[in-house]
Amino acid sequence: MRIARWCFWMALAASGCGASGDGSSATDNRPRPGSSGDTGSAGDTGAGASGETGGGAGGQDDVFGSGAGIGGGGTGSGSGESGEGESGCIERAELVYVLSQDNELYSFRPDRKEFTRIGVLGCQTNMDPNSMAVDRNAVAWVNYVRPDDSAGTLFKVSTEDASCESTSVELSRGWSRLGMGFSSDLSRPEAEQLFVAGTTSTPGIGLGRIDGSSLTPVGEFSGSLRGKSAELTGTGDGRLFGFFTTSPVQLAEIDKETGDIIEATPLRGIETPSAWAFSFWGGDFYFYTAPQSASRTTNVSRYRPSDGSIDTAYMTNIGFRIVGAGVSTCAPVEQPR
Repeated sequence: MRIARWCFWMALAASGCGASGDGSSATDNRPRPGSSGDTGSAGDTGAGASGETGGGAGGQDDVFGSGAGIGGGGTGSGSGESGEGESGCIERAELVYVLSQDNELYSFRPDRKEFTRIGVLGCQTNMDPNSMAVDRNAVAWVNYVRPDDSAGTLFKVSTEDASCESTSVELSRGWSRLGMGFSSDLSRPEAEQLFVAGTTSTPGIGLGRIDGSSLTPVGEFSGSLRGKSAELTGTGDGRLFGFFTTSPVQLAEIDKETGDIIEATPLRGIETPSAWAFSFWGGDFYFYTAPQSASRTTNVSRYRPSDGSIDTAYMTNIGFRIVGAGVSTCAPVEQPR
């Protein structure tokens, strides 16, 4: 998901290599619960990560999957990996994934308030990570951009080991820096489309979608959110939402055919952040926010549409700064029982 445009000066590690600031190895996958007592280190805000629709069937040996292309009919269901349910999704595809300012990938279980470190992203580029989305095969799609937004590209990243692979997607002028999210096709629940929000220019240029290896503009956002930049997340029941860092911040449902705003909800109490991301899981929205000051790491706030409640203390000062997040349309649309 999207973050502010600070330089991500850290050298990117070789695929599968690197270490975190706490000395853990790149393959360390210990759970890391957050709490208000965590202090964690914090530096300058990093860049986020963004995504793209995934390929076809996944398997234990092929961590990126193979077969179907991006958009225009969506991704096929995964196969060949243990944990696949009736939906055709592997278990990993039901989790939330977040990217830290240290270029580390974590999985997140909102119901357990638990982060698990996967490793350092192995993408070989001198660009900065900006936003992330995750497809139904549990592949993360990461948007990298130059600091001046003169160019951008997309990589796909394994949520199993954080290894990285380039894509053939071409980002047209004005669309180098993106907000991103997948949304399912209700007529074919196993299919999904990657939607993007152009955040390169000010004002923003609205909603687009990825079709094969190209980007197709859809339309500007409407009403008071016209010209605003958004991070995106989609749902398994076919909806698309944007996180707008206005004051107060707003959550808005977006018409996927036109870019029009269907309904916008102000979320008073959630800070207008300098580093941010958000995701949908189990019927709720989770907002990951941090201030420009290095004195505090990320807070996780939960908004529950079913009763309108906003819990700004859901998790506080979690010990690292989140700069991107993604969740696939395999994630539950209702709270697990």
